[in-house]
Amino acid sequence: MRTFLHLLSIPLSFTFFALSAAQAPPTETKGVKEKVLATVDLGPEIEGMAGHRLRMRLITIEPGGATAIHNHIGRPGTVYILRGKITDHRDGVAKEYGPGLGWPENKATTHWIENRGKTPAVEISVDIFKQP
Repeated sequence: MRTFLHLLSIPLSFTFFALSAAQAPPTETKGVKEKVLATVDLGPEIEGMAGHRLRMRLITIEPGGATAIHNHIGRPGTVYILRGKITDHRDGVAKEYGPGLGWPENKATTHWIENRGKTPAVEISVDIFKQP
């Protein structure tokens, strides 16, 4: 019985180790530069969109750089990776994206991204946001 209990505790130890080693999301953005490439005032373009803009940005994340954890409530968008690799963390899962890949961001998205590589990662980010 003691051997059985000992064997049972091994997977639990590994589970505890994996959970305790999980990376906490950053609360501040670091090593990230953005350049606004274009914006469109959506008010005159689409009925009901007064006060909203469509924006396209070029975002560079330096090696070791990361965004603070954030959500996309009221700010849906899409991302496309041009160079390097970006790790996207959401729903407890880390997924790596490289050039030619992208993802959507909607009201259910709460995430943060980081560059685990040795070279800058560059992405195009397009989103809709409400003007302050």
